[in-house]
Amino acid sequence: MVPPSIQPTVRIAPLVIGDRMLPTDLLGYLLDPMQWDEQVAAVLAEREGVVLGVQHWTLIWFVRDYFDKNQALPDARVLLKAMRTALGEQFATRRYLHQLFPYGYGPQLCKIAGMTMPRKLMLDL
Repeated sequence: MVPPSIQPTVRIAPLVIGDRMLPTDLLGYLLDPMQWDEQVAAVLAEREGVVLGVQHWTLIWFVRDYFDKNQALPDARVLLKAMRTALGEQFATRRYLHQLFPYGYGPQLCKIAGMTMPRKLMLDL
């Protein structure tokens, strides 16, 4: 057993929406994706400086559905394939994905979709 003095701690910064307090990590990712709803997405998007449109919501719902079915986040290749199907060939590019989410798929799309921080981002920090 690891002594309490050296156990890793999770710092929590709650997201307050109305009368709800949703725990997030210090970077603003929800700790429990099940607490997500569209109101949460709107607040997170506003914090990120993203104005949500139809294409944003299409990708947000894709990420949520993919996670529900696979208990994992889709990698960028899978997301681009979904974009091709849902938005059309001309929009299935990394460039367009970055137009929608300027700080990237993981940092913004996953956060707004209510996911925990993607593991790859953790490894990059």
